Amino acid sequence: MSKSGVIVIIEEDVDDRKFLGEIIRELELPNELRWFETSESALEYISTTFQSIFVILSDVNLPGKSGLEFKKTLDENPELRRKSIPFIFYSTAARQEDVNEAFLNMTTQGFFKKGPDYESSKTTIKAIFDYWRLCRHPNTQ
Repeated sequence: MSKSGVIVIIEEDVDDRKFLGEIIRELELPNELRWFETSESALEYISTTFQSIFVILSDVNLPGKSGLEFKKTLDENPELRRKSIPFIFYSTAARQEDVNEAFLNMTTQGFFKKGPDYESSKTTIKAIFDYWRLCRHPNTQ
């Protein structure tokens, strides 16, 4: 079962982008990928695109506006909230304070710590995308 839509990935670290890209290619996901290094550039895309967005995968630590600040911006914008885009944090920094902030004060659908190696990272990424392909939500077609 597959769902169409763009996967938006916000990751500033070049090595992490390469690593994540390899995993996604190996998983052979049918979705188009859109990579962003900053939350500001991702916000511009999300605010103006007519493409359906399957899921947003964001790091917490980003240059400029952090991933947490970015998610707050999305939540505070009624037009963007209506898009009901699943939002997942995938970050090396998985401090409990950030997890609490993401779930208690935002509409975050997941918070995952980057795995220590390729196989554990691949297992996590596969689980995230498998879940959202099966999950029903306002954007389900």
